[in-house]
Amino acid sequence: MNRPLHDLFDLSGRTALISGGAGYLGLAMGEALAELGASVVVASRDGEACAEAARHLREHFPGGEHRGMALDVTDADSVTDCVERLDGEAGGLDILVNNAWSGRKNSWQSIDEEDWYYDVDISLNSVFRMVKHFHPLIRERHGCIVNIASMYGHVAPDYRLYVGTDHANPPSYGAAKAGVLQFTRYLASFLSPDAIRVNAISPGAFPHTVTRDNESFMQRLRDKAPLGRLGQPEELKGAIALLASDAGSYMTGQNLCVDGGWAVW
Repeated sequence: MNRPLHDLFDLSGRTALISGGAGYLGLAMGEALAELGASVVVASRDGEACAEAARHLREHFPGGEHRGMALDVTDADSVTDCVERLDGEAGGLDILVNNAWSGRKNSWQSIDEEDWYYDVDISLNSVFRMVKHFHPLIRERHGCIVNIASMYGHVAPDYRLYVGTDHANPPSYGAAKAGVLQFTRYLASFLSPDAIRVNAISPGAFPHTVTRDNESFMQRLRDKAPLGRLGQPEELKGAIALLASDAGSYMTGQNLCVDGGWAVW
């Protein structure tokens, strides 16, 4: 008999680490994995925010051993320390979600080389750094990797959306996210002998509430998507649940677009 759908989505006994897991989208993905039974490690540079997010998960999803963990994805020593601590405390890793991001909001006119290198380091190089260091732990459990990319990794920003706003989209962001998508496909190929699946999610317009001060800009974002609205963090839960669980066991090298149809026209 085929496994029932409930069993395919069950993550009981598995450990997931989400970089940037205390953030706007990261916390929603952590909630999804915790609800399915995983023990979630919330990791970022903000130790207090990680601890608070872990407390939130323990309160609402007591089935897992949720914890916060300090992690700077731009620092190889910090990543190594996180690997060692996770191995000691959780005994391994089943699911790695590369979600951390903290870019610089530049326009084409304002960006300089330092900004470019910083954005590429935190958006693309950090994914390499995380996978390289965590690979031994994931290999032991034949786990999976989910890289959080962006719609701007495969379509260009419409410059008209940003005219007259402070919400410029830097060229470094889309270039780095396009690299994440190609790196995802590369890893899907070269880590397949270790039975590791690697996929990506490309969110569309999910503006944080603190950026919604410009209603005309928000309306332009809504109008750009066929569904005519902005994304809500909970709308990433289905995608991460699929890719992180056995329900997606025959998927690798794929990019799920959760963008309200943004890229179809």
